Amino acid sequence: MADLLLALAVIATGLYAGFMLIFQTGVMPALARLSDDRFVPAMRRINEEVPRPVFLAVFLAVVVFPAAALAVPGEDGSATRMWLVLTALVCAALNHLVTIAGNIPLNNALASSESSPDPEVRAAFETRWNRYHRIRTVLILGAFVLLVGAALN
Repeated sequence: MADLLLALAVIATGLYAGFMLIFQTGVMPALARLSDDRFVPAMRRINEEVPRPVFLAVFLAVVVFPAAALAVPGEDGSATRMWLVLTALVCAALNHLVTIAGNIPLNNALASSESSPDPEVRAAFETRWNRYHRIRTVLILGAFVLLVGAALN
């Protein structure tokens, strides 16, 4: 059971890390090229569409599966494997903390800003949002690498 939970943790974290990386390397650079009057509505739509059930399930799975893998004793139960999973769980939890305390408030502020986008709305959002996103991308990629290491251990 521990191996299955670890495999599910690797899959969920890999999916989430891939989503974060594609957003970091493809979506945000593409949006950065848009004018203010196109960037703000596009980002508002993305923020409306992303938190759907499939995304939320993966978002939760990246903390639930590693925690469950730690809670269920495995046959080999090596200390190294446990530490790798625990460290991955900490990275995933920090990723979520950055998301909840950093990105989501910025998304909410963007959503509640006046309907006519202007450079000030974008400036208040984009730089800070990208900074938080870089941090959470690094954290979840780290979690993924640690979980792969645990699975191979």
